[in-house]
Amino acid sequence: MKDEDIAWLQAIELAHGIRIGQYSSSEVTEAMLQRIGRIDPGLHAFARLTPELAISQAREADARQAKGESLGLLHGVPIAVKDLCWTQGVATMAGMPIHRDFVPTVDGTVVRRLREAGAVLLGKLQMTEGAYSAHHPDVIAPVNPWHAQCWPGVSSSGSGVATAAGLCFGSIGTDTGGSIRFPSAANAVTGLKPTWGRVSRYGAFELAASLDHLGPMCRSAADCGLMLGAIAGADQNDPTALQSPVPDYLSGDIRRLDGLRIGLDEAFVSNGVDAAVADALSAGIDVLRRLGARIIPVRMPDVDELVLSWVPHCAVEAAVAHADTFPSRRAEYGPMLAGLLDEGRAVSGADYQRILLQRADFTGRLNALFGQVDLIAMPAMPFAAPTIEGIAALRQQPGYRKLLSRFTAPTDLSGHPTITFPSGFTPAGLPIAMQLVSAHLSEGALIRVGRAFQEATDWHTRHPVV
Repeated sequence: MKDEDIAWLQAIELAHGIRIGQYSSSEVTEAMLQRIGRIDPGLHAFARLTPELAISQAREADARQAKGESLGLLHGVPIAVKDLCWTQGVATMAGMPIHRDFVPTVDGTVVRRLREAGAVLLGKLQMTEGAYSAHHPDVIAPVNPWHAQCWPGVSSSGSGVATAAGLCFGSIGTDTGGSIRFPSAANAVTGLKPTWGRVSRYGAFELAASLDHLGPMCRSAADCGLMLGAIAGADQNDPTALQSPVPDYLSGDIRRLDGLRIGLDEAFVSNGVDAAVADALSAGIDVLRRLGARIIPVRMPDVDELVLSWVPHCAVEAAVAHADTFPSRRAEYGPMLAGLLDEGRAVSGADYQRILLQRADFTGRLNALFGQVDLIAMPAMPFAAPTIEGIAALRQQPGYRKLLSRFTAPTDLSGHPTITFPSGFTPAGLPIAMQLVSAHLSEGALIRVGRAFQEATDWHTRHPVV
């Protein structure tokens, strides 16, 4: 089996093919490992491969299939996870050389549930240091497969690159300030940030405990629904995981969206947004309108000061998460993460309380909007496929955080679920994405609308030449 024959299948297609005997997990896994060996040396998406484990899991999936037994939603499907997810017996570094020797003795909940669903683990995906905004100086950053000079996104950069380049059929990312959505947008994949607490955080390195979200990054919205169904739910190891039952995320009519109310704040989605992104969003809204959705004008709560407060908020929680190694081992940290931790240790209790009140106010105002509409549409990023140099230059400008994160950080603070998916390409052939936000625990609506959009368009089926 040539890897080109299967590399671009959606996970849901491959799962069906394995179920009916069209493919064997062993053959697909071997082909994918060969593809990774050929392509990833130029992309650096993987922090480490787990070939022996993958082959063993694939053979078990085939043996169970031969007996007419199903392991679950992802039976025999090769996937990969961000390298902050604990994996029993496999080093888990979280992008930090300080953790190079950490080998978990248990799986984190997400990894365990993926195994129980029958997934085959190809390896661990590279990421920024501690899931913050820059790769450690000793780590080679993943390369955007659409163009080597383009930003691969942070911090789930390896997840975005591997999924886009056909090196896995789905991946796990995390989002604290935009780190599922940035790499999804930059690499033209579909990423779902669930409601905070919908997916257990047990066995995942923290950046900021009350902001961290784990979720799927996939080829399609349907694949996101498949993976979320496998990993979501209550967890006795994580008391913050929500107790609400996990629905069937692939149910619902995707042929028509009649009656669905989509909110749009024209000023919010156009202010500081590149023309190509604004045009792609407008065209995407037109697709949803043709499918029957009602587009309703809304006014987003103000986010400018909220976005600026994200950094000190994240910094305080990160300082707590790193208390065992920072500042005692400061020399082993990269400058970006060390700077964040220094800031966190300097924030006063009074300032932190003001941030919490601001966060609660925004969350309440956004909740109120979802009394008027079902979803809210906005870009994922204010610009399309920025270059690495462009992002570096932006970071030197005052207020860069307000520009870069105004469409992402607010919903990490409020905990609302979002979906990001390809919605166009620039004239140079680089990806553009749109984002939908919904009420807490309304992931099913996001997946349904994403699937409907992707049935009506082909943006998500386009792949880089690798």
